[in-house]
Amino acid sequence: MAAVEQSDLSLMSLEDELTCSICLSPFDCPVTIPCGHNFCQGCLLTTWTEPYRCPQCRTLFHTKPELKKNTVLSTVVEAFNLRLVRSASSMSAEEKETKEETREDAVIRCDTCMEAEAANTCLTCMVSFCEEHLRPHRENPVFRLHQLIEPVGDLLERLCPDHHKLMDLFCSQHVRPICSLCLQQDHKGCTFTSPEDQRKLKESELKDKLDVLNAKIVHNETIMYKMRDMEDMLKASATIKKKALVAEYQEMHDMLTQEESTAMNAVDREVETCGTKLNLLKKKFAENIDHMNGAKEYINNQLSQSQTLAFLQVSFNLPAAVNFDPYTPRINLDSKKVMANETFAVTLKDHLTELFKQPVESRLPLAKPGTTAASASGVSSIPCEASFWKPHLSEPLGNPGYPLCPSPDQGPQSKAGPKKKPSKPSDIPANLASAEKRSDLLKYASALMLDRKTAHKRILVTEECTKASVTDEQANYPNCPQRFVVCSQVLTSKGFSSGRHYWEVRLSCNNFIGIGLAYSSIDRKGSTSRLGRNAQSWCVEWFNVKLSAWHNSHETVLCNPNPKRVGVLLDYEGCKATFYNVADRAYPFHTFEFPFAQAVYPAFWMFSSGSSITLCKV
Repeated sequence: MAAVEQSDLSLMSLEDELTCSICLSPFDCPVTIPCGHNFCQGCLLTTWTEPYRCPQCRTLFHTKPELKKNTVLSTVVEAFNLRLVRSASSMSAEEKETKEETREDAVIRCDTCMEAEAANTCLTCMVSFCEEHLRPHRENPVFRLHQLIEPVGDLLERLCPDHHKLMDLFCSQHVRPICSLCLQQDHKGCTFTSPEDQRKLKESELKDKLDVLNAKIVHNETIMYKMRDMEDMLKASATIKKKALVAEYQEMHDMLTQEESTAMNAVDREVETCGTKLNLLKKKFAENIDHMNGAKEYINNQLSQSQTLAFLQVSFNLPAAVNFDPYTPRINLDSKKVMANETFAVTLKDHLTELFKQPVESRLPLAKPGTTAASASGVSSIPCEASFWKPHLSEPLGNPGYPLCPSPDQGPQSKAGPKKKPSKPSDIPANLASAEKRSDLLKYASALMLDRKTAHKRILVTEECTKASVTDEQANYPNCPQRFVVCSQVLTSKGFSSGRHYWEVRLSCNNFIGIGLAYSSIDRKGSTSRLGRNAQSWCVEWFNVKLSAWHNSHETVLCNPNPKRVGVLLDYEGCKATFYNVADRAYPFHTFEFPFAQAVYPAFWMFSSGSSITLCKV
């Protein structure tokens, strides 16, 4: 018997596993789908529509799966239902008695006899009556005006605590039930209604809110289903992209393997050629040795007959091999083809090493031949073309600091002939436009200092007004009209309205920093006071991995040389401001061309805490 009870308990513990996740009831004719989950056949066919997905794990099936009855699960469910019926029929008498006692406790008794169940409650008498004691209220006209309602058990709660009268009104202003005396005293002038009307109003409000909740729940569930579909689409798209990447990298691997094999074959062929030359020379030297050994043997033979008269008449000439001076040939593997392959391998490795150091967003313009950075990155207008660097294999490698993206004014670099001049006429010397000699720029050097009166309170000006840093705590600067209030910017104390001027700035990082020019009339407080976002300023700005030129809210994306020091040459009469990447030489990477109408001041924008700019002593 104990074993049977233990079996019943074990089977009852499987109730969750034997329940359909659609109808939340024990399985009825369970069927299994390919992902392994089980459902009632009727429930699945009723809810299943294209596309076919598992209601539980959301697995997508491209065609409608064939449904097969799970006979083993069906047998277990039948046994479970049988145990469930037996368990329900064998409820103990003690449990039934407990339920009856609980039900009796909830029954409202007659307040007169204290035994019979109450039939009605009189709100006038504030007492509950059974049918027997309710007869006077039904038969005697004296009780005709008494208000009878369904039996209630909270009569004491319906009495006003101040006046001990029935609270048969509801104050809408104070949101609480009141009695008639409360309405005449404390709630005089308040709007009121009956508890029944208030109850209907509350029921209506709660039902409206319930409808809103139901609609929101349905909408959220719909969005969740769409997100699950989107997740499946993302996984499928990722699989396709991974396959494409594997194919591309495999092709590159195959090409490199082929190039490696070609280079190895070139070395082998060179070894064979050198070996052939050595074999020819060795053969010639061996033949000479044989000739000289024959002559040596002849001489020794004659010397052995030196006592004869014939010896006195001997005549012998040395062979021609004696006149050949042997030498060690200078043969090596430094042929043009072998050296070309070796140089190309080193150059390609160095270029790929530098390329892989760049963020992935910056690699494509540097690696894709014959395309502009705009077409590579999706930007509509980028002024410089970035070609894959292909040095001639017979030439030494160039200066690694040379920029891969020349300025539009710079033109292509060439070893022979003069540098290309700017496309537009200017009286700036050609060697300045090509920027090969930094000394030519330094002839126009100007000493600058930062103006504390213009510095935003997040910018700390130090080192004799030559360094500006961004801080988290605002500096205690006095308020003045010249100070930038919205954007963390600063101007120099000196502006230029004529001539040519050059200065250099050292950057702490290439992120969230802008260098430019501005009129003194630039807005200091508005949302458009940021450099380049108005007609009174120009700037080049590093924002994340992107370098852009800004003027009057127009952006031009540039190739980013990631400079540590930036030089600026202002040609006021020539209406030009050129920005340089300063290294061993100065390489221009952008030029603003604009007729200046006022004196222009060097200007700087910084955002990241800890970043800084320093005016260099030139």
